Amino acid sequence: MRHEVARRRTFAIISHPDAGKTTLTEKLLLYGGVIQLAGAVKAKRGRASAVSDWMEMERERGISITTSVLQFPYRGLQMNLLDTPGHADFSEDTDRTLHAVDGAVMLLDCAKGVEAQTRKLFRVCRQRAIPIFTFVNKMDRPGRDAFDLIGEVEGVLGIGVYPITWPIFRGGTFRGVYHRIRQRVYLFGEEDAGSSAAAGAERPPVEVTGIDDPAVREALDGAGYDQLRHDAELLDAAGDGFHHERFEAGELSPMFFGSAVNNFGLEAFLETFSEMMPPPRSRPSDRGAIEPTLEEFSGFVFKIQANMDKAHRDRVAFVRICSGRMVRGMKARHVRTGKDVRLAAPTQFLARDRSVVDEAYAGDVVGIHDPGNLEIGDTLTGGSAFAFEGIPSFAPEHFRRLALVDPMRRKQFALGIEQLAQEGTVQLYRPPAGRVGDLVLGALGQLQFEVVKYRLEAEYGVEVRIEPVRYVLARWVSRADGKPMEPDDVDGAIDGLVVLDVRDRVVALFDRDWALRMAERDHPEFRFAETATGVVVRAA
Repeated sequence: MRHEVARRRTFAIISHPDAGKTTLTEKLLLYGGVIQLAGAVKAKRGRASAVSDWMEMERERGISITTSVLQFPYRGLQMNLLDTPGHADFSEDTDRTLHAVDGAVMLLDCAKGVEAQTRKLFRVCRQRAIPIFTFVNKMDRPGRDAFDLIGEVEGVLGIGVYPITWPIFRGGTFRGVYHRIRQRVYLFGEEDAGSSAAAGAERPPVEVTGIDDPAVREALDGAGYDQLRHDAELLDAAGDGFHHERFEAGELSPMFFGSAVNNFGLEAFLETFSEMMPPPRSRPSDRGAIEPTLEEFSGFVFKIQANMDKAHRDRVAFVRICSGRMVRGMKARHVRTGKDVRLAAPTQFLARDRSVVDEAYAGDVVGIHDPGNLEIGDTLTGGSAFAFEGIPSFAPEHFRRLALVDPMRRKQFALGIEQLAQEGTVQLYRPPAGRVGDLVLGALGQLQFEVVKYRLEAEYGVEVRIEPVRYVLARWVSRADGKPMEPDDVDGAIDGLVVLDVRDRVVALFDRDWALRMAERDHPEFRFAETATGVVVRAA
């Protein structure tokens, strides 16, 4: 088992939209031998579409709107790549996914550097001390000086940078990379140097040689070769050595340069990444750290996806295995309920395509068919009652209600909106039992409402209208003394609407900031939180 655990590499790619994240993901699959022809996000006629964007809306809009799980082999390793949405409106899905990885690749646009969404996702990684690789993309296009980009990453993000590969140019055209540790030059042919996704659909020929090889000077011309030698000497003189301990603590980022669209620099990156990326790490729980080599199986649910197979109306819970071995057909303890669940057909994925596996190990991500019992953040074990740290929900910034166009579809509407809320697509607030009122939706971004509207129609046959509401703030309410919270405890005491979320937690919705401040001032017996974890246990 130790050997299998040591082979696992579980990571995510984080970036601002349009930095090339989905394109890079496709190319990693190409180099892993999973696909023979890499696609592009905005596919043209005759070009393969992106494997990782499996939802129709993603293909239509050219963006990633849900986390996609992609598993592929590379040089004897089992790669588990969690392709996350880059759009800020879906950052909550990305935050949940970052709980399940052991490392991350931070993708930067060479012309734009560190952008807003990159900063936000970097902070999540930093809080969790996740090792971070940096890949500077789109080097085939005009961009900023490489030294300036290093300075920006260090200055804006507060992390050390160690360039491992360095870009090589001839007359302003990106021609390859120099690998500083191996002291090898990766040269690409001039005919492959353009920004062509069609040309980059297959692995380009590459010449690997030493920096002193006369062929390098000939390929770069005198000015390009002199610049390469100057940059290499400057980096060696100015920079410290690479400290592996700082890297694994998330304090030092190895940096690579390349162009995902035409595959320049990808092979050098992937080879080094597979050597440096750490295997599964221990995971904090309420009983201390759980080591991946622990014999007992354990894992937690970090994502739920309804209707991956619309023909079967299935609901899949994605589980990150943290220790031990999962075996097909085994029973696992659902810690929150204390009940056993049978793992009849654990599944691994290549986006929407799936295959049943007989066994999986710590570091793997598997899908479990779930009739509706599992929640995001739930722990599964081989029998023990410990629980991994919870995955937080974040207070939404936008609120709407959905009006049903055809009242005869009310049953389908109720099913659809409940399932979408359980998987975290949107936050659903409903009146407490016995009370009448509207269902209110909350989201971190406006585009989430469009996704809900689209999926209700496409997957449940329900047409809805998105309508405004007066609420602008939501806070989870709990008692300062730690006792169980009931809606009646706070209802009527504050100038706000008291509702329950999909996990039965008490939430107060406010129509202005002043009302929240008054509630906090007048009721110190309550806590009004911007984040919440777990499922609330009601008073008996």
